[in-house]
Amino acid sequence: MPARSLALVGMPGSGKTLCATHLEQQGYYQFRFGSIVENEVIRRGLVVNPANERVIREEFRAHDGMDAIAKRALPHLQTALESHDHLVIDGLYSWSEYKLLRGALGTEMILVAIACERARRYQRLAARPIRPLTIEQAEQRDWAEIENLEKGGPIAIADFTLINNDSPEALLALLDNLMRQLDFRP
Repeated sequence: MPARSLALVGMPGSGKTLCATHLEQQGYYQFRFGSIVENEVIRRGLVVNPANERVIREEFRAHDGMDAIAKRALPHLQTALESHDHLVIDGLYSWSEYKLLRGALGTEMILVAIACERARRYQRLAARPIRPLTIEQAEQRDWAEIENLEKGGPIAIADFTLINNDSPEALLALLDNLMRQLDFRP
């Protein structure tokens, strides 16, 4: 079976990282796009917080284009393909990133959108232990990701959409079922 990549897309707090962590625990190789930004924040000696992450994300894209994060992730993903048949990408952001990876990665790219009611996402973002957001910060991040980061494109053309308005266990059951349907194995 040829190599395949499964990219999880969705708005903040939708459940992408929950899904990626679950798949990683099952033996899948997973790469979190957000780690590119976090590592740069740390490298610069800044505090890892939503404001600094946003500055770095937008700076990368202003200097290197809307596919800047994917350009930085591509070598990691290509190396991973040397020892893994399937990749899980947590948090593909932009339309440009999708187009770059779809052409350069050399794998079938499956987009899985994780969708959730906005109020529920904001509750989750406020309650998360790492990088919590106020409702105002969550709304600002939504707007910035939609308006500045081309985030809507990959969500709109997702091959599959999982609705996450219930428990984490319910979402993971939907994900496991999808992975069986796709015959996507670690």
